[in-house]
Amino acid sequence: METYLEFAGNHVLLVSALMFSFFLLVFMELRRKAAGVTSLEPHEVVKLVNADAVVVDLRNADAFARGHIVNAKNIPLDELQAGSDKLERLKSKPIIAVCDSGTTSTRAVATLRKSGVESVYDLRGGISAWTQANMPLVSAKKTKSKG
Repeated sequence: METYLEFAGNHVLLVSALMFSFFLLVFMELRRKAAGVTSLEPHEVVKLVNADAVVVDLRNADAFARGHIVNAKNIPLDELQAGSDKLERLKSKPIIAVCDSGTTSTRAVATLRKSGVESVYDLRGGISAWTQANMPLVSAKKTKSKG
């Protein structure tokens, strides 16, 4: 125990940064829980999509065209907040919000919950986590050639 205290005394800046990071992490998780955001890992998203969930991609049209989850609907966050008609048709199914890194989708989930959607989730880590888990993306070219 003395060794830890000696280390902390000699490296105050490092220990302070560690404590700040820890409390920031706890704060962010508590805020997510308070907002009612349920984050899912990529493999959990696959299970929900197979059970007829709808993936709503919040990224802009260019990012969506470069690659998106199969059968995802592209509804940017600003349209979602404006109360899109597209969303009314989707309210009966579970909705999974997806963005680049998972931060925008957290806000979208809170917005959807306020508008009355009960079964709404967020892909933890966004498209970045999806690709890191080696899950497939579909580009706009592939989507057009299928139709």
